[in-house]
Amino acid sequence: MNLVVNGDAETGPGGTAEPVTTVHGWRLTQGAPALVPYDLGGGYPTPDDPGPTTRGTRFYTGGNSARTALLQDIDLPRGGPTGRKAVDAGRVRYTLTAWLGGYADQQDGARLSAELHDAHGTPLALSVLGPVTAEERAGRTALLERTATAPVPPGTRTARLLLTFTRAGGTANDGYADAVTLTLNAVRPGGRP
Repeated sequence: MNLVVNGDAETGPGGTAEPVTTVHGWRLTQGAPALVPYDLGGGYPTPDDPGPTTRGTRFYTGGNSARTALLQDIDLPRGGPTGRKAVDAGRVRYTLTAWLGGYADQQDGARLSAELHDAHGTPLALSVLGPVTAEERAGRTALLERTATAPVPPGTRTARLLLTFTRAGGTANDGYADAVTLTLNAVRPGGRP
């Protein structure tokens, strides 16, 4: 189960290239993103460009800000196979995934980090995805999948996601993101999921 709320830009205002002031599930800490439809055209990623196989209708961009940042705090489950007892016993792994990209040969990009915290807010682990460079995209408009998997440290109670879009040039912030997920998996004795 994906613990991220609205990791796919499908919920809330948007649907054009115009920046928005609120994003369902996320707190804006800097700049103003846009939730752009794949069928908008005008140089933005289309359904025919590389991106999520099962993509929805929209994706995130950095809008017009030089730097745009979205923050989401997630409470990990209290019970069940990936709940606190399993976490504290070292029997849970997390997987962070996002499709990140940019426009043509520009170096605008998106970066996703997940910081795992204990009950007091002390950081216990960090994973960072992206940005995907123009070279990695072979100079074309595209979103590429990036993934990190690691053990959930004992004592972890929350995860803080930070999705950052950075403009390297031009007037539009053409860092792109879609299909942001954070999932937990129980690990059997012996270390196998």
